[in-house]
Amino acid sequence: MVSAGASSRDEIFAILDEVKDPEVPVLSVVELGIVRDVAVDGSAVTVTITPTYSGCPAMRVIEEEIRAALEARGLSPVRLETVFAPAWTTEWMSADAKRKLAAYGIAPPGRAREESLVSLTRAPVVERVPCPYCGSRDTEVRSEFGSTACKSIAYCRTCAQPFEAFKAI
Repeated sequence: MVSAGASSRDEIFAILDEVKDPEVPVLSVVELGIVRDVAVDGSAVTVTITPTYSGCPAMRVIEEEIRAALEARGLSPVRLETVFAPAWTTEWMSADAKRKLAAYGIAPPGRAREESLVSLTRAPVVERVPCPYCGSRDTEVRSEFGSTACKSIAYCRTCAQPFEAFKAI
């Protein structure tokens, strides 16, 4: 239980770990790596966040839910700072988050490329993601975009299941 005015940074992170991503409700904003830092000054809290990408439509909802979760615990004022550098990467997702994605039926992202710039040209996807249902790597990308821009649609040739895959960026 967090009491207003006596919160620690760890307590704030525990509260934020209850805030789920609206597009991937099996993961919290902390597990996704969106929450970069927390500063506490009495009951005032500043949360630093980095969007998964600059056009993520879920960020407004995430900001509102972060604010609501903290204010519901008596913390106020709540200030959100959005930082874009360094850019978010799937490498910031915890191993536990990637396991939760697979258990939820979404193939977790593989290792992000080391390139410093994001290519704006379309290139064939060569990495085969493991099927979250049977683990086979005999998969293929059927669509570069899934239900959200951060996911693709893949198909497993072994168990014949279509599935979403979280893109590695």
